[in-house]
Amino acid sequence: MPVKNRIGEWQQELTGWRHDLHRHPELRFEEHRTAAFVAERLREMGCDLVREGVGKTGVVAVIRGRQEGSGRVVAFRADMDALPILERTGAAHASTVEGRMHACGHDGHTTMLLGAMRYLAETRNFDGTVVALFQPAEEGGGGAKAMLADGVFEEFGVQEVYGLHNWPGVPVGQFRTRPGPFLAANDKFEIVVTGKGGHGAMPHLATDANLAAAQIVMALQSVVSRAIDPQHPAVVTVGGMRSDSYAYNVLPDAVRMLGTIRFYHAEDEALIRRRMQEIVTACAAAQGCSGELIFHGGVAALVNADENARLAADVAEAVSGQVVRDTAPVMGSEDFGDMLTARPGAFLFLGNGEDSADLHNPEYDFNDALIPVGASFFAQMAETRMPVK
Repeated sequence: MPVKNRIGEWQQELTGWRHDLHRHPELRFEEHRTAAFVAERLREMGCDLVREGVGKTGVVAVIRGRQEGSGRVVAFRADMDALPILERTGAAHASTVEGRMHACGHDGHTTMLLGAMRYLAETRNFDGTVVALFQPAEEGGGGAKAMLADGVFEEFGVQEVYGLHNWPGVPVGQFRTRPGPFLAANDKFEIVVTGKGGHGAMPHLATDANLAAAQIVMALQSVVSRAIDPQHPAVVTVGGMRSDSYAYNVLPDAVRMLGTIRFYHAEDEALIRRRMQEIVTACAAAQGCSGELIFHGGVAALVNADENARLAADVAEAVSGQVVRDTAPVMGSEDFGDMLTARPGAFLFLGNGEDSADLHNPEYDFNDALIPVGASFFAQMAETRMPVK
């Protein structure tokens, strides 16, 4: 079963939807126009239920099959939010909002699921119920947790859930997945080093927070290399540093750092946090400063259920003929992992093209050729998991 002909017929219209979403990007929990656009399309399709405001700005849609005797309920998820990046694609459908763009392809993910729901509402060739989750705030905003907190799985009786994400550097239309751990868990952290500001020419009269911060950054590199089992993938990254002054001859009172940790094993999280606290405290004290480490909750590791991953790979192969079933785990994170802690399911990558710009790059754009492929995957997954007798 290749790409569904009916969905292929809608390619031009679906591409227009995607371009509309791309022109009007909205950041996490600000997806009001996007949600309204999605809800309007879903109602036009004749979905049995469309609800807005789930998980703040999310949308849920329900389609019941021509039979419901199986009692099976399968959910599909697409993310909707954009990023605070200035677009440099030069595309005719480029962002009209300064400093914001769909640099991760969520506009494409949303369009693919809309295409699948349109097909399923028209054919209803399945025995059970399909629930579509159009999720806000995937980009570090906790959108999956927000929808879960609203009881979306319980209210709609969801039994399993599936999602996909486009992936640059992979041939167009090629699916990649794996059973078990696929994407890493993450935590975000903030470090504040406080000293005593002063004149750059008289450092002996100050307490140099810059020096303490630099030593902390260097020492943090020992956490993974010397404290974590070499067989356990983990990352500690300081992503940004900023002081409360910026001049040639001024030492600041304080330096702030932001960063992330990535890991797969729960026991490593506690160890990383403990070692980081010891390093921040000791390095700051060694320079006469104080150091504060604050952790902000992240997302769970994304772990595909073995059987669901196999079934999803089978469907992906039927749709595109291109599947890699043993893709190596990556250290990136996806809050779909939070959904998989609540229900079994699977997550897949879908190749955006070997020449595609990277995700979160100002020159990135979603490949419209993927729309019928992803939409057909969702549609075929519903029909495969809930076959009509």
